[in-house]
Amino acid sequence: QVQLVESGGGWVQAGGSLSLSCAASGRTFNPYAMGWFRQAPGKEREFVAAIRWSGGSTNYADFVKGRFTISRDNAKNTVSLQMKSLKPEDTAVYYCAAKTRIYSPNYDYWGQGTQVTVSS
Repeated sequence: QVQLVESGGGWVQAGGSLSLSCAASGRTFNPYAMGWFRQAPGKEREFVAAIRWSGGSTNYADFVKGRFTISRDNAKNTVSLQMKSLKPEDTAVYYCAAKTRIYSPNYDYWGQGTQVTVSS
C-alpha cells in the first residue's frame, strides 16, 4: 500500500510563489509517474503536472506552463511542485497522485490534498 502526504499549501498574494511537496511511503514505492491535480470549489478536479519516475520527463497543463515546475527526488520518494506568478484562479485544493500502471490513464493512489489560496 502506498501513502501520499502533501505539504506546503497556504495563502499567498497574486504574483507570489508557493512550493508543494508530496512524500510517499510504502513497502516498495516505484511508480510509473507522479502527478499533481487540483480542484477548485464547484469545479471538477483537473490535471496540473506530471513527471515520469524514471527518466524525469514532465508534462504540464497549458494554464501552468512557464509558471509551475514539477520535480522528483527518487532517493527520498518525494515529488514537488514549485509554483510562481500565482493567480487567484490557481486557488484550489492540490492533490498528489501516483500512477503505477504504464498503460492505464488512471492514477492509483492519492494524497489528502493541501489548500492553496491566492488572493487578488
